[in-house]
Amino acid sequence: MTPLVEMLDISIAFGGVKAVDNVSVDLHAGEVVGLLGHNGAGKSTLIKILSGAYPKDSGEIRINGEAVEIHNPRDARALNIETIYQTLALADNLDAASNLFLGRELTTAFGFVDDDAMEAETRKIMGRLNPNFQKFKDPVKALSGGQRQSVAIARAVYFNAKILIMDEPTAALGPQETKMVAELIGELKKQGIGIFLISHDIHDVMDLCDRVSVMKNGQLVGTEKVEDVTDDEILAMIILGKRPERT
Repeated sequence: MTPLVEMLDISIAFGGVKAVDNVSVDLHAGEVVGLLGHNGAGKSTLIKILSGAYPKDSGEIRINGEAVEIHNPRDARALNIETIYQTLALADNLDAASNLFLGRELTTAFGFVDDDAMEAETRKIMGRLNPNFQKFKDPVKALSGGQRQSVAIARAVYFNAKILIMDEPTAALGPQETKMVAELIGELKKQGIGIFLISHDIHDVMDLCDRVSVMKNGQLVGTEKVEDVTDDEILAMIILGKRPERT
């Protein structure tokens, strides 16, 4: 099958230092690919090229097999690429529906914000993603970390994300919250959404991902199926830049 995303021979330099050096990764529909590596390995920079935050210096990006140009986040969004940053970028004082439609509010025939329609749509999408979510009237600052992730994910999915970039989705979450995020990711996979998951946590990647791509010093060490590698082999890739030896 044609990959949902192909990033081919991508490079970018800042002040003469190659932050990403000739890296190729791909992602299929309904798949989670983890991006691992130390701080400064280049994984966040690579993914910021896909999200439109940085322009690449060289290389090619293909979406569904077609070459595309991504100059800014608007271009990425037009290609159904959405990013959920660790900070989540939610308005703390607003409820789930107001956050879901922030900047894209539904209005009545008279041009007024239609709170009822927005809440109804929010209940519908949450029913698909996280049926246990009930705090529709509360400001999101009163929600738990996992519930806040639900709101951020629902916003991306409602606006037709086909490619989701998740930055440290379980950072600072407890076991129950982490389980909730894992269930959300499972639901997204069923819907055919492809996910790039940036993480420092090997356990996260082993639990949530189908494949893992490891970067070191701006270069790709390698990409492996999670089922084919051990934690120690992944660690060796991160620390030593050494791929597993296969007999």
